Amino acid sequence: MDKKPRPKLKVKRQQIRRRRHQSAWITLEDGTANCKCQVADVSQSGAKITLGKAVEIGRLFDIAFVPRAAARRCEVVWRRGNTLGIRFIG
Repeated sequence: MDKKPRPKLKVKRQQIRRRRHQSAWITLEDGTANCKCQVADVSQSGAKITLGKAVEIGRLFDIAFVPRAAARRCEVVWRRGNTLGIRFIG
């Protein structure tokens, strides 16, 4: 039985993502809600985060990697359940 070679996946990222297992804090666009999330990996241009509970998050929000520190503006690029791919825009 011949094994066919698997096609190589095309990677769209231009920057290397670094694995992180740390907490971050999300502030929604209207500034009313803060919720904690887990950062799975991060690069200069974005990150992959997981929310611990079902939270309605719109397309844009702020994320801080240290509590009460300056936050970065970001937008959701993809969603899979409670896991989000985000891009930093500010």
